[in-house]
Amino acid sequence: MTLVRGCLDEYTALYIFSFENMRNSLFKEFKDKLKSSSRFFLGSNKVLQIALGKTDADEQKEGLHKASEMIHGYCGLLFTNLPNAEVVREFEELEGKDYARTGSLATETVELQEGPLEQFTHDMEPFLRKQGMPVRLNRGVVELVADYTVCKEGEPISPEGSRILRLLGVQMAAFKMHLICRWAQDEFEIFERDEDIPDIQPENPSDGS
Repeated sequence: MTLVRGCLDEYTALYIFSFENMRNSLFKEFKDKLKSSSRFFLGSNKVLQIALGKTDADEQKEGLHKASEMIHGYCGLLFTNLPNAEVVREFEELEGKDYARTGSLATETVELQEGPLEQFTHDMEPFLRKQGMPVRLNRGVVELVADYTVCKEGEPISPEGSRILRLLGVQMAAFKMHLICRWAQDEFEIFERDEDIPDIQPENPSDGS
């Protein structure tokens, strides 16, 4: 909490942001890009709220409780000296693709047609069979003996489907961060969103930097 409160005097603005499909490597790249003028905090929502002040009676600076009220779901804090327009642009341009994890919703239907699967080497046939794929070796070539659906759009991806998508090089997870609100001295604004952000389990991001 001490580090968070210290940033209130060091930086000119505070942003609350949400994220989906957290990827530590991509988040680190984004932090490194802005580190000369900014600082990020991720962690317990309750701790972050207490650090800022949950009500107008215990807020650290005037109006901060309004920002504290916006902390829910998977989100974090950004303290920065960057102009608002630049912060908005950086967040809008940020997007990274990665392989979807088990249980995440498929963004498209992936189907494999009966016949040879020349993208796979012959020694992968036992592994593919263990994933439930109806395959066999035909003269050293992996062959699908029937059409096979890896995943269906809008449905949770199975553990087997997640492994197969990785082998196929199909990336369905989009790492994104969205601005929720901005607080500055004597100023508070909420950013409009077209849709709600789903709660996607993060991969243990760091608490601050």
